[in-house]
Amino acid sequence: METYETHQPNNYPLKPSDDEKLMAFLIYATSFFALIIGPLIIWLLKRDDSKFVDTTGKNYLNFILSYTIWSIIGTILLFVLIGFIILPIITILGFVFQIVGMIKAYQGEDYLPPLSIPFFK
Repeated sequence: METYETHQPNNYPLKPSDDEKLMAFLIYATSFFALIIGPLIIWLLKRDDSKFVDTTGKNYLNFILSYTIWSIIGTILLFVLIGFIILPIITILGFVFQIVGMIKAYQGEDYLPPLSIPFFK
């Protein structure tokens, strides 16, 4: 494996290769039709080869788990009627942040969507 110049916060290359960017992009893109299975397979297969793909995979899993939790809370809050406002907002935010995540991954940027709880570091 090649060695790259690294920066302080995440300790992965400043400029990931095109293959690394593509794999990170696919983590987000495959989730539209393969839900959690596609991104999980890509992350498990490529996490040892690239710190960037590893970080992107962890960020994606944090995002999915967090928004699942927020959706469950919104569903529970349906009983007090505020869930009817919260649930659509969470759904729209999840969709938008997933698209932003795809773009950021393809540009080689680290991105943890807002409201994501960092379960995996």
